[in-house]
Amino acid sequence: MLDRVIQQALKPVLNRLARTLVRAGVGADALSFIGFALGMAAALSIVFQHFAAGLVLLLLSRLMDGLDGAVARATTPTDRGGFLDITLDFLFYASIPLAFAVGDPVHNALPAAVLLASFIGTGSSFLAFAIVAAQRGLTSTALPDKSFYFLGGLTEATETIAAFVAMCLWPQWFAPIAYGFAALCAITTVLRIGWGWQRFK
Repeated sequence: MLDRVIQQALKPVLNRLARTLVRAGVGADALSFIGFALGMAAALSIVFQHFAAGLVLLLLSRLMDGLDGAVARATTPTDRGGFLDITLDFLFYASIPLAFAVGDPVHNALPAAVLLASFIGTGSSFLAFAIVAAQRGLTSTALPDKSFYFLGGLTEATETIAAFVAMCLWPQWFAPIAYGFAALCAITTVLRIGWGWQRFK
């Protein structure tokens, strides 16, 4: 829901950083891998209940995720880069609830499982819409810089990161945050199914 606003606000800063990285010879794919490694380090920190470190690593990971796209646009975007970016993003998103479950299975396993199940709904509806949109030659007017059609909803990347930040700041409230965000994900999934049903009829 907030991705377009946040990306437009951050675009000038990311573009300046991207130009510096391009001059230094840093490629978009390298940033994708660095961002993923930082995300996995965040998950590992959360497993051992080092939540402050996990939060810092999580935010650095998402900074790299923003920079890889900016660097790609400053050079030559590739299908391989787009594929790599979205695949590593989805793995990262799954790793954070899993980390909370592993770190405290008694209290967090069930809400983490519910949240991960809701991610299946948002992820599958997102990717399925993108596949059919590509086959029909549709492009996103909201986020035209993306490598494929980005379908919106209540729970996009910005909202997901905000939920993860809240979990790290208040880990004792993981369960209600997870259940609440899972409910929003369920609404997003229903909306996307409805949009796809109408758009592709």
